[in-house]
Amino acid sequence: MARLLITICGRAGSKGFRNKNLKTFCDKPLVYYTLSAIDLFKKDRPDIDIDVCLNTDSDLLADLVLSCYPEVVYLPRGEALGGDTVPKMAVFQDSLKRMEEMRGFHYDYLMDLDITSPLRTLADMNNAYNKEASRGDLDLVFSVTDSRRNPYFNMVANCGDHVEKVIASPYTARQQAPEIYDVNASMYVFKRDFLANNTTGILWDGKIDIIKMKDTAVLDIDSEEDFVLMQFIAKYLYENYPEFAQVRDNIRSV
Repeated sequence: MARLLITICGRAGSKGFRNKNLKTFCDKPLVYYTLSAIDLFKKDRPDIDIDVCLNTDSDLLADLVLSCYPEVVYLPRGEALGGDTVPKMAVFQDSLKRMEEMRGFHYDYLMDLDITSPLRTLADMNNAYNKEASRGDLDLVFSVTDSRRNPYFNMVANCGDHVEKVIASPYTARQQAPEIYDVNASMYVFKRDFLANNTTGILWDGKIDIIKMKDTAVLDIDSEEDFVLMQFIAKYLYENYPEFAQVRDNIRSV
């Protein structure tokens, strides 16, 4: 049986949107949407041995999570990993190392779910895990959405007294340009050894593939405006797409 560690990582502060990880989203704590999706995934995948941990320097976030999901392992984050410029890879590695020391075995994979992406579905999680687990050559799978802009066609860079296309190209129609995606930071699934042995903190050191998520459902919450807009999108999705409502309806009551 494969062993999977699922991580939830959140800092106490946020310069872009203060205390965003503690917000209430559509009448439920924001982090509970991630926890609900994990709960659905665990029920759906008895073939995987799954542990879940929370890596945070926020006592308030830890209390919020453990009050309703006591099975989550709380890993208090040290000061060295609390800064604005600390790469997320370092937090993933810290979580992996401490959980393996605690459990006494190695995991096969680590999946990280971002708190500020509440609109992921059970299918999204299965797609990401299945692609990583089925491809021995892949170090990492992460989630993306179709990009609405393309650097080969309709994106420009400031060149001082003028602008130029980001990538010089002969394309006269967007359809001619290579397919481009936006990394939405909702999900990462790492092969354990690639993550454990990485020394640069750079994702691109490995061989990577993607899974696509619904683009209208993914807007990383990094400002008050993002938060308000995302709630409007969520209400529409809950009313019209059962796979999104499933996650909301599975949230536990305190």
